[in-house]
Amino acid sequence: MSQPQYPQHQPNPQQPWGPPPPQPPKKRSAGKIVGFGCLGIIGLFVVIGIIAALAGGGSSNDDKARSSAKSSSTADDSGKTDTKKDDKPADSGKSDDTKNNDDNKSDKKTVVFKVWGTAPAGALGPLDITYGSDSDNRKGKFVDGKFEATLPLNKEALYYSVTAQLQGSGDIQCSVTIGDKTKKGHASGGYNICQTQLNAGLLGGGWD
Repeated sequence: MSQPQYPQHQPNPQQPWGPPPPQPPKKRSAGKIVGFGCLGIIGLFVVIGIIAALAGGGSSNDDKARSSAKSSSTADDSGKTDTKKDDKPADSGKSDDTKNNDDNKSDKKTVVFKVWGTAPAGALGPLDITYGSDSDNRKGKFVDGKFEATLPLNKEALYYSVTAQLQGSGDIQCSVTIGDKTKKGHASGGYNICQTQLNAGLLGGGWD
């Protein structure tokens, strides 16, 4: 009686005997690590640059604001200085020279006396003319139908006048002028008198 034959196990020449070798650990991608590292460094520099730019911009803005404030304050100060110069009160009173000139002008004002018309000489002589002020009387001479004389204005005078008396006949007019003020008189025939007078106003209020 034959014994059953069992198939013999033949080893696979392609697979070695024994437990399978352990799997090697997976290597991390060096490129990814380097990439992430570069991005991190670049990001860090970008953040630092932004912070520096903001800080520099803030300081520059502060400097600009300070410089503008200084310039405005300087402008204000210069404006104040000019204002002080311009705000100096103008001399309300006239200078001494101007006052002297005005006084000289007033002193140079003159009083003009005139007599004109027809006045033949009579038995008592030619036309009798007297002119002047309350403190200064003078005689005048009628020549060729007219007489004219001037005197410097005296502010202390009370009046200025002229009189002309006919010598029997004639027709005459007379006047006294101070500035823009003039007074006139008239006489005709006989021994009539032409007389006119300008009086000083109260408290130096002019002549009338």
